[in-house]
Amino acid sequence: MSTQVCTAPKANGTKIWRFSPLRLIRKYDAIYQQRQTLRNLSDTALKDIGLTKPQANAEASRPVWDAPSHWLR
Repeated sequence: MSTQVCTAPKANGTKIWRFSPLRLIRKYDAIYQQRQTLRNLSDTALKDIGLTKPQANAEASRPVWDAPSHWLR
């Protein structure tokens, strides 16, 4: 799994991609923050999104790198 950042397009119109560790760290931090927010939701809020407290806690306990690849784009 890698996170990439688009730099300037080449002359032929294709884009140059390079790995960005800082961007990956920021994505992991965002995932961590979202999961902690999920853990702290009230039972009413969880019911609104169709989750139980055990499901929310299970999701919040997952490691940050265990996320769908489309979250890291």
